[in-house]
Amino acid sequence: MTLAEEITSRLQSLEPTEFYIEDESAMHAGHAGNSGGGHFKLKMASSHFYEKSQIMRHRLIYQLLADLIPNRIHALSIQAVTPDELSSIKL
Repeated sequence: MTLAEEITSRLQSLEPTEFYIEDESAMHAGHAGNSGGGHFKLKMASSHFYEKSQIMRHRLIYQLLADLIPNRIHALSIQAVTPDELSSIKL
């Protein structure tokens, strides 16, 4: 299983209605401070995000991935929205 597949699998507990993950690791290979972990862009919509601030939405995601950071995941860009807010992001 690739790391992107593992991230996807772990985040299924948030029951995403839309989900997009992109591995951007190749664009960041060898940059200062990267000890080999991957760079990912994550965009998702979930009803679990209703009535939660962006900080709380990110915390939900980070809790599910905590043991992967920072060794396997070096950087994670997150756009987390409710299904009603989906039009605000481009998947």
